[in-house]
Amino acid sequence: MASSGLPSRTFHHHRLPSSAPSHPSRETCVPCCLPGAVSRRRAAVQLLSAGFLTAVSPPPPSLAARRGRIVVPPEDYVTAPDGLKYYDLVEGKGPTAEKGSTVQVHFDCIYRGITAVSSRESKLLAGNRSIAQPYEFIVGSLPGKERKRDFADNANGLYSAQAAPKPPAAMYTITEGMKVGGKRRVIVPPELGYGKRGMSEIPPDAPFELDIELLEVTSPAEK
Repeated sequence: MASSGLPSRTFHHHRLPSSAPSHPSRETCVPCCLPGAVSRRRAAVQLLSAGFLTAVSPPPPSLAARRGRIVVPPEDYVTAPDGLKYYDLVEGKGPTAEKGSTVQVHFDCIYRGITAVSSRESKLLAGNRSIAQPYEFIVGSLPGKERKRDFADNANGLYSAQAAPKPPAAMYTITEGMKVGGKRRVIVPPELGYGKRGMSEIPPDAPFELDIELLEVTSPAEK
């Protein structure tokens, strides 16, 4: 066929882009990244972490331990002749408190970790200040008699010679045998504590712990 003299035309076919990719995306190719797989892997990691923390973490300390108090196991207490249970936290090195001796002590009555009664919080007559006044009594005497004494003038102000709160009856006997500088803990039953009336945070008919620190001993002969 003869040429018509016109330039020839070349037609190019362009493929339109498809809306879907020819190859699946990375998200669909990695099965571990599926929502279900992620949840299972996360749960496994959490379980392993919880088990590890449980294994290495120490048990929570008791309230007494957190406040720096010595925790005494029940089996370590000694039973006195009158049935009171006590434990010597510190062995004193000074003179020994005997029956009839006049002693000065600091005492703290602790109920469920709370110091409810303490000679370290003695009230002045004005009632607006507290002082740490040692409590003085005679070992083996009847409780309460030593509280009826004359008023004394002191640098801290005018206060009763026994401005400290009332101690439990157990303290009058369990102090026997202690040495100056010693500290003793006592489990006080209600009948030798504050009985049916209670005291401060100590409820009626409740046992509590009594901490005694022996400061001074005067023998009957020296009196």
